[in-house]
Amino acid sequence: MSRCINTILAVLLAAGSALAVAADVKPGSYANIGRTATEKEIAAWDIDVRPDFKGLPKGSGSVTKGMAVWEGKCASCHGTFGESNEVFTPLVGGTTKEDIKTGRVAAMHNNKQPQRTTIMKVATVSTLWDYINRAMPWTAPKSLTTEEVYAVTAYILNMAEILPDDYVMSDKNIAEVQQMMPNRNGMTQAHGMWDVKGKPDVKSVACMKDCPTEATLRSTLPLPSRNAHGNIEQQNRTFGEVRGADTSKPASVIPVSAISRDQILMAEASTGTKAAPVAAAAPAAAKTDGGGAALAKQYACVACHGVNNKIVGPGFTQIAAKYKGDSAAAATLFGKVKNGSTGTWGPIPMPAQSHVKDEEIKTLVTWILGGAK
Repeated sequence: MSRCINTILAVLLAAGSALAVAADVKPGSYANIGRTATEKEIAAWDIDVRPDFKGLPKGSGSVTKGMAVWEGKCASCHGTFGESNEVFTPLVGGTTKEDIKTGRVAAMHNNKQPQRTTIMKVATVSTLWDYINRAMPWTAPKSLTTEEVYAVTAYILNMAEILPDDYVMSDKNIAEVQQMMPNRNGMTQAHGMWDVKGKPDVKSVACMKDCPTEATLRSTLPLPSRNAHGNIEQQNRTFGEVRGADTSKPASVIPVSAISRDQILMAEASTGTKAAPVAAAAPAAAKTDGGGAALAKQYACVACHGVNNKIVGPGFTQIAAKYKGDSAAAATLFGKVKNGSTGTWGPIPMPAQSHVKDEEIKTLVTWILGGAK
């Protein structure tokens, strides 16, 4: 009994001490929560590069070095010459020597180039450097060294005929490169967010003259591009309210809302037709199988491979059929996933997935060879 009483007293004393500490906490402050970030931790996050090149690390990279990095880590998605329109839209093209002189891309206004490339639109070379440094390659972001980032940036500009073959770009001359960007004068500064002292236009009165009584909002793809890379619905995430359109079918004429199911039901009631449900069934790749399908989604395999259909690469069931009865299939596929390959299914290379753990690759391969079920 005395032991129990002593325990209760100890608990009450501890609670009283906590209340006493809490009583000393000033409004708006938090005691014993968190700590000040170290300089090393801050540096790990503070990696952005501004248009005035503040934040740009010291270093350099040659066009020649960039070509080697490009062919090993970039060409599988962007094409040998940055022209690919398979995995991503083209990076280069649509600019001229006259654009380099004027700093304005004429094709942005005369529409002689039907598809706008990255180099047509980007105004600052720091944007290219910063994005490559943060996000590339797609399968292993932030894995490039500073030299490789300089080199790849220089090589892209070389493919765009902005920099010569023997150029070495560095933190010392990147400002000079900026003065050769084809669209350097194409970015507007006439808005409040350009200057910290500016005021955004949040009180503008919209012109509402002669507006139609009913407005129809719809997201569409050009007909030739609609099914160019397989069914988009099967390439979207399997959670949340919004689903990708089923591009294996003709476009719907019913307005599609990304806001709520209620608006879809309202559209059905007003048109007398049945709209596709907002929350469509999860694609086949989302079926649980003990790990394979989940890994295929986690590592974005389903962005290039359908379960039963080709997107950029072959469908998983097509791969299983090709290697059926091959005793070395598991080892062969493991190597292709780990190290990448080319020529097996056509001209588009399979990028190396070296960032995926070996055990996870084995699980993926087993799932694929088992029919992706």
